[in-house]
Parts: sequence; C-alpha cells; structure tokens
Amino acid sequence: MLGLKASVETQSHTTSYYAATANWQTDYPLLEGDIQADVAVIGGGFSGVNTALELAEKGYKVALIEANKISWGATGRNGGQVIGGIGHDAEQFEKFIGKEGVRAIYDMGIECTRIIKDRVEKYQIDCDLKWGYLDVALKPRHMTMFEEWRQYEADMGNPTDIKLLDANEVKHYVNSDAYCGGLYNPTDNGHVHPLNLCIGEAKAAEHLGVQIFEHSRVNKITHGEKPVVYTDKGSVTANFVVTCGNAYMENLVPKLASRVLPSCSSVIATAPLSDELAKSIMPSDSAVCDPRTALDYFRLSADKRLLFGGLSNYTGLEPSNLEATMRKKMAIVFPQLANIDIDYGWSGQMGIGLNRMPQLGRLSKNVFYIQAYSGHGVAPTHMMGRITAEMISGTAERFDVFAKIRHWPFPGGKLLRRPGLAVGMLYFKLMDML
Repeated sequence: MLGLKASVETQSHTTSYYAATANWQTDYPLLEGDIQADVAVIGGGFSGVNTALELAEKGYKVALIEANKISWGATGRNGGQVIGGIGHDAEQFEKFIGKEGVRAIYDMGIECTRIIKDRVEKYQIDCDLKWGYLDVALKPRHMTMFEEWRQYEADMGNPTDIKLLDANEVKHYVNSDAYCGGLYNPTDNGHVHPLNLCIGEAKAAEHLGVQIFEHSRVNKITHGEKPVVYTDKGSVTANFVVTCGNAYMENLVPKLASRVLPSCSSVIATAPLSDELAKSIMPSDSAVCDPRTALDYFRLSADKRLLFGGLSNYTGLEPSNLEATMRKKMAIVFPQLANIDIDYGWSGQMGIGLNRMPQLGRLSKNVFYIQAYSGHGVAPTHMMGRITAEMISGTAERFDVFAKIRHWPFPGGKLLRRPGLAVGMLYFKLMDML
C-alpha cells in the first residue's frame, strides 16, 4: 500500500519502507518529573543521537529528549545516501574562517563518512551499510563539472580512486540511457537504512547510560548558569543544552526558526524486484544522484526494491499525487519499471539554510545549536555531533570554524520567505534545463 506522510502532530513514524523494516520499535518513556544531567540534547535524529553518543563515550551524563520517536523526522525518512563533504563551497567563507578553516571543513567532510563506518563496526549495528556512490551526468556540462571536481579532490589529496566514467562505462553502474557519464566513488560514499542506523546508535547511547525520552516535546528553554529544558510533564536541568530539532523544531527558538526553511522531499519504494531485474538496472548496487537543483536520487534496498526520491520543493507540502509524479520520474530513468507496483510512498521535511552550510553555534554561553543540512545530512550530522561534544569537553577548535560562519535569516519573514524561495528554485530549475 502507499504510505502517507505523518503530520507534525503525529507521534508514530510515517508509513515508509524504513518504518516497515525497522529492526525494532523504540519505546522510550515520556519525560516526567524534574531530572538533572550534565547535558540535555533536544532532538532524536542523527544530530541529537550522535551528540549524545559522543558525549556518553566521554563519560558525560546525558538526557536525550525527542518530541515523537527516535529517528521520526528527516533522519528516518531520507534516501539513505551516505555522502561525504560538508555544506556547499567552503571557499566562499574563507574571509571568515581563513584557508585553515576551509581545509578543516574539507577534512571533516572526509571524516564524517568514516564515523559511520566505525560506529557500525564498533556497535555491530545492522543497517544494510554498503559502499559505492555514483554522481550521474545528464548533460555534457555536467561532465565538465565532474572533471573539475575530480581534479579538485586530487589537488586536496583525497586518496580515494574517484573514477570519471563515459556514457558506456556508466552503464556498468546504472544501466540507463538517461546519462552521458558519471563520477564514481567506490569507498567513501554509499548507502544505508537510515532509521536502523539511528535507532542502533540510540541503543548504543542507551547502553552507555544516556537517558532517552520519547513523546516529550520541548516547549521552553531557560538560559543561565544551569539552563533548564521544559516539556509538558517534566524538565531537565543541565550544565549544557544542545538543540538538534532542525526542520521540525518549529518556533521553539525564533532566531533559529528564521534561519532554516523546511523543504519537502519525497521517496517511493517499489515492490521487490527479481534478482535479474535488479542486476540489470543497478549492476553495481551503488547509490545514485544527479546534479540538478531538484535532483533525482535512488538506490536498491537490501531486499531489492528500488528506492527513488526527489521532488524537492519549498512549499513544505507533500504533493497530493506523490505516487504518480514519482513513478513518472522513475520511468524516465528506467522505462522497464513504468508499471511496477509501488509499495510505499512518503515525504518529509529537510532543513534548508540560505548559504547551504550546516549551522552550528551558541545561543548563550552553554546552550548550543545544530541545524540546516540542506538535504545533505546523513554523514555530516555525525560530524556535527562529534565537534559539539568536543566543544563541551573543552576542545573548541573545530567547533569554532563553523561558529565563525554567518547565517542570515530568510528574507520576507514567515509570510513571504516560502514564495520567495519557490521563485528562486524555479529559476534554478529552468537553468537545469539549459
């Protein structure tokens, strides 16, 4: 059956392929009463869970507070693409962070995927992690961009053998006539069952002593020497607070809400394909993505379904014709799947920042925030959790690189920022067609 997006008020997972194949259903208690912790972390997605896990590994007493279920938001709904790199074009911020900061962000973009690899191995997390990732070219100018990208990686000293593929070679990875070439990363990027990864990381954090609370929406934060986080039925008094609500934090912190725009993206999952059909369309079982603004991204699941995503928009609304629209897009790439059964379809909100660089900084002396991955967060969330934990434990160098980057509010306020961004996205979509 086709699943529908859960509303913000709904506390169970959206009816996605991931929710249907979760290793287990988390059942953490509500926060009731007043408790103490070294650190209170708000948000149970990748950012929050990994911040909590990093801190627990350092010996901190942590309370993790989630409004719905662990991995309920973008973490448990995304395309499952594990992609290195952090943000877009760190060089644009060189006047704020210097050449050393640009280099640091590049290196952290390499490290972030390795955190996932190490974490899965260390805690034996069953999440279908597989390496291999392909950027595909729709036009010759995309190949020019890929050539420049490959040279940039070589100049930066990336040891990975990133391969530039022509129109014939790319079919050994994704067998479609839609592409004129590609750029293949065999070892640093890949794909994963994101919900199972996150709940596995949450279980690891719990085993290290993290107190996890679900169905406990935070409605107020008070600042001071001992900041306090309040829910309807309880509170956490802590030495530090980290907010990780991203696109689903609503107006808890108005300053942060004005700097992130929830944007909708959608995914469909086909019925399981035969081994022969799966091999014929995706010979390498890699994750795939094209370079457009409103891009397509797809991969095979462990049970040989094609998970096909895209349809990004700034309206914040799931399209009423999700299945038909996504089927049409999928059939352009793989005409042989035009009539395949679609078992699941869902949408979710990703947090977009104006400059496409993750936002990380302080709200006050001991209250920090992490948000706005702009659709590129599976791996970078792990890095942001790590450097925030470093900051709390007294090592500020990498945190300060991001804290120096300026993040402006979206123009137009609540009423006009969506229409303005929608017009801007339309412009880039038109440019993609040239």
